[in-house]
Amino acid sequence: ASWKSMAVTIKTKEELEIMREGGHRLARVLNMLMAAIRPGVTTRTLDELAEKLIFDSGGEPAFKGYRIKGVKRAFPATICASVNDEVVHAFPLAGKIVHEGDIIGIDIGMKWPSFVQASAGKSACGMYTDMAVTVGVGKISAEAARLIEATREALARGIAVVRSGVRVGEVSSAIEWYLTGEGLGIVRDLAGHGIGHALHEYPLIPNIGRLDTGVELREGVTIAIEPIVTLGNPAIRLMQDEWTIKTVDGSLSAHFEHTIAITKDGAEILTQ
Repeated sequence: ASWKSMAVTIKTKEELEIMREGGHRLARVLNMLMAAIRPGVTTRTLDELAEKLIFDSGGEPAFKGYRIKGVKRAFPATICASVNDEVVHAFPLAGKIVHEGDIIGIDIGMKWPSFVQASAGKSACGMYTDMAVTVGVGKISAEAARLIEATREALARGIAVVRSGVRVGEVSSAIEWYLTGEGLGIVRDLAGHGIGHALHEYPLIPNIGRLDTGVELREGVTIAIEPIVTLGNPAIRLMQDEWTIKTVDGSLSAHFEHTIAITKDGAEILTQ
């Protein structure tokens, strides 16, 4: 990722309010997008809908045009649409149709308000929020459903331990402990992250970790927690497009994410 800095940023009340409003708007966009997922739809259609909904909400897509050092091509779309064994960052394509029994992970980010709105005096600056869900297409297998529910629960477990003064390792270990107990694979090479002024900020929020380790999180810090889980071997491979990541063994993968703000006594989910 391209880190804004290697320091944890505390957001002001104004910045948190911007992220709160942007996160609520992004959650509404994703809810409408999920309603459009059905057998026969293409991931490109979902992407086009997502882009329209984001602009209609007064925001800008966070992913489109995003660059990673050493990768020749900027990310070309508004959403990541990862189907079955695609773990993250899969391109939405016109010829990529989802079928009954598939599972699809939708990762979406937004800068709100847009540059145009901010320039018009609605806000001093736009702020980023990021979220992801995985859903089944039509009727799915019991194992696929178990994977999705366990990944959703892992995110909830991670959020539940957050409070001012907690260290990142406690969040990571809560996720790891739960998923290990469920017998599922945890993708170790991908992690959550700080967020706000930039899409990716310091610190990393891994999905494995030990208590009493890592950066201390303070009130006003905003992070994205995102467990990324597999039914089989958690080993991953990068595809030729330099973005799409798949499981090595072809097993299903699921991904859930929320942007949260650390409060004195807990966490506020901004993307709901």
